[in-house]
Amino acid sequence: CGIVGTVGRIKDEDINWLNKAAVHLKHRGPDSGSSWISPSRNAIFAHQRLSIIDTGQDSDQPFISNDGKIILVFNGEIYNYLELRDELISLGESFHTRGDTEVLLASYRQWGVECLKRLNGMFAFAIWDQRQGLGSERLFVARDRSGEKPFYYRHELGKFEFASELKGLRQTAGINLQGLNHYLALGYVPGDLCLAEGVKKLPPATAGLLNINDGQFNTWQYWDIPELEVKADGQVNGPALAEEAWSHLLDSVRLRLRSDVPTGVFLSGGLDSSLVTAAACQVSNEPVKTFTIGVPGSSLDETSHAKFISDSFSTDHHILQIEKPSLDILDDLAPFIDEPIADSSILPSFMVSRLTSQHVKVALGGDGGDELFGGYQHYQRILRDHTMLKQIPEFIFYYISSLAAQLPAGIPGRNRIASLRSGAAQSGIWGTSYFDINLRRKLLSPDIVDILGEDLAAPELRSIGLLGNPNDIVDSLTRLDFKQLLPDDYLVKVDRASMANSIEVRTPFLDHNLIEFAFRQIPSDWKCNLVERRRVQNLMAKKYLPNKFELNRKQGFSIPMDSWIKDISIDQLIDTMPQGIYNTNFIKELLIGQRRGRKNGARLFALMMLNISNANLNNHK
Repeated sequence: CGIVGTVGRIKDEDINWLNKAAVHLKHRGPDSGSSWISPSRNAIFAHQRLSIIDTGQDSDQPFISNDGKIILVFNGEIYNYLELRDELISLGESFHTRGDTEVLLASYRQWGVECLKRLNGMFAFAIWDQRQGLGSERLFVARDRSGEKPFYYRHELGKFEFASELKGLRQTAGINLQGLNHYLALGYVPGDLCLAEGVKKLPPATAGLLNINDGQFNTWQYWDIPELEVKADGQVNGPALAEEAWSHLLDSVRLRLRSDVPTGVFLSGGLDSSLVTAAACQVSNEPVKTFTIGVPGSSLDETSHAKFISDSFSTDHHILQIEKPSLDILDDLAPFIDEPIADSSILPSFMVSRLTSQHVKVALGGDGGDELFGGYQHYQRILRDHTMLKQIPEFIFYYISSLAAQLPAGIPGRNRIASLRSGAAQSGIWGTSYFDINLRRKLLSPDIVDILGEDLAAPELRSIGLLGNPNDIVDSLTRLDFKQLLPDDYLVKVDRASMANSIEVRTPFLDHNLIEFAFRQIPSDWKCNLVERRRVQNLMAKKYLPNKFELNRKQGFSIPMDSWIKDISIDQLIDTMPQGIYNTNFIKELLIGQRRGRKNGARLFALMMLNISNANLNNHK
């Protein structure tokens, strides 16, 4: 769904904008849309609904309590709504709908802000509470634990505005330079930062209260991943861990198959999506629909692996073949990009969402498995580098990496060596696929570099601050990726690609019970060591997936970006870049280097997405 609202003194221009914003978000919820304004004209909400549970009009939003005192707009799903409903009935609540929206409102009425601890779901919501009377109202907002659903807001000049997407907010200023700096470094804008000046994002697992009487907006984090519990005897029962993880996954999939509309599974043929498919087939009473895309003639084509899993579990399988692979798909995706994301896998995600939406309204995805179980290849690479290089003094790393950083972008080996400036443990931070700190100095104009000053290193320093225990590299890396890469890149990608096609994606690995189990109970060497990644998941696969499944193959929905991007026009890319911010000569060097065989595809795609974002934001001023 899509939500939008304003709190403060409401003028006619606010109502006009709200109606426009709802239209901008209609792709998120095309089934119905309506708005509500408070009698005292100090709050106005609008909602665009994608009807999934209790699809009748009774569950349309904004949802208003029987006494008219509590008003809710809500994006997402509360998967355990049936269990909560039964508990609330035992406490005296009554219901006139069969959906999770009324359960959420009743949960707030019964438990206040503490209701968040009871919710199992993905959500971003706003609740306007008028029970204390005129002048004492409050706005309660919250976002789910992992950050599956987005929440943008602006709080200034006595008004609080919020929306599911940036295009739902009026653009009143320019680009936030730190938001831009982080995007260029990471390929996404993390945490509460935003590319648009004056706008913030509510971080995952965060709630906020706005009191109308003083205008103060206070936020707090209501949940965090637990610390790893180290057993005193050091003994680990791998099969028992795998069985407990599988039990959690089954419970999660069972909850996420709750729907009053058809459901399916995104199946790339990799380990995560295959396990989700296996779990869905075990708990579902109906044949499971699965969906994948193919890139004919490319090493990235996954159709045979997906079909192997489909055949093994007798799913109703659907394949979308990209017959003429190119970046033309960006023309279709462009209207849905407001805050940029440089992850090129948003293109196949968009395409598989479009295919899937022709058959179902809900699909299960495999995101989160890498962070929980240690699946990323760079974990193992960093471990090996740390073991091999730990005797080398740090100043030598810094000297050699400084020399490598002066090489042209895209030269093989440049990133790898330049990333070692602070040792192997932080190499994933100082050597990104996009613009490291040395490349940002070349890409940004001298004036912008001067304005940023020492804060040019803010993206890297932010990541270091999320690492956690320096004595446990794997635990640190998985926590960093769970808190930053997952919510700010992968889940944004999934949300944008799926919502653009009006399909809801649910993520079984992000059930908070499974998350807490993985971070608390699975030792780091059972997530990744020098010879094996995903040890617990591998045991699950050996028991619940076909015997010939390839455990060591790592692949999701991907495209050959470096070969696709060679044909873009230098002039077209540069002419659309905002003036005064970038060094256009450096951009030309990137393009020329790409045509000479260097690996700058990810960097050029990042700039293309930034251009699209800038154009879209300018259209919503």
